[in-house]
Amino acid sequence: MMKRRAAVKILGAATLGVGLGLESRARAAEAIKIATVASPTSPWGRVFKTWADAVKKKTNEEVELQFFWNATQGEESGMVGKMKDGQLDGAALTAVGLGKIHKPILALQIPGLFTTWSKLDNARNAMKGDFEKGMADAGFSLLGWGDVGAAHVMSKGFPVNTPDDFKGKKPQMWRDDPLQPILFQIIGGVTPVPLNLPEVLPNLNTDTIDIVTAPSLAAELAGWTGKLDTIVTGVAGMVIGGLVISSKRLASLSEENRNVVTDTGRTAANSLTKAVRKADDEAFGRIKGKMTAVDLSPDDQAKWDNTLKQTRDRLKQGTFSADLIDKLEHLAN
Repeated sequence: MMKRRAAVKILGAATLGVGLGLESRARAAEAIKIATVASPTSPWGRVFKTWADAVKKKTNEEVELQFFWNATQGEESGMVGKMKDGQLDGAALTAVGLGKIHKPILALQIPGLFTTWSKLDNARNAMKGDFEKGMADAGFSLLGWGDVGAAHVMSKGFPVNTPDDFKGKKPQMWRDDPLQPILFQIIGGVTPVPLNLPEVLPNLNTDTIDIVTAPSLAAELAGWTGKLDTIVTGVAGMVIGGLVISSKRLASLSEENRNVVTDTGRTAANSLTKAVRKADDEAFGRIKGKMTAVDLSPDDQAKWDNTLKQTRDRLKQGTFSADLIDKLEHLAN
């Protein structure tokens, strides 16, 4: 009888242990929900998958990065809104999305301001503390920067040598970008078409737009380059981005797991920067070989410099502080 009671106790303890084990496993994988416009097979997707694997391994499967691909959570303004109300924990954003959280970051993408990675890196490193503090004050942690590529002007049926070549044309511009409208106002006589990412290709197909300014890799992956036939070899600007996570969500993790997510996030961002810059440069080489390449003359460039200077002066009148633009102009030289 005593043996039977002992067996029952052991069985009960074992059953309780199994139950607790199941409950522990059920609670173990804390999902960090991250949105991106990238596809899982893109260079961004490959790095993000490696990041997710690292987090899963280093947290002993206690934390899982759950990615929502291909803009299934909406455009970047929508992603930021969902992070603010807790529907999403993080996102991979371009400067437009980062600017929805801390507007001064968007100034890094003022047209024509930074045209080489080295100049951008110099300015971004100089402004890093201010930018990251601004993000933190808004309730977000910037795990790392992630670049998108060097933007080029691509057109259909005509070359774009000077700002006047935009007149009477239909360039695409991003719906949430406050920078391009100012540029087009300075040029004058332009009818820009505000679009979100999924809308660009259909509008190229119907000739609703005839100019796109975008990084080579992004344009190639999106299928836009097959609809365009001319590319300006000069860089219009560097398109940047970053990995962002809600500070509140990070704080909910154990200190150990929080450190894993932030440390591996920084590593992922660094890897992404290197991979994307290389892939974008290779894509530009392919596109230049297929399209008519336009090299700007010194006179053409002088006309652009004048227009871009007027654009920056206009942006000082309310979009950004004059001090910020003056500082970035100094860092760009």
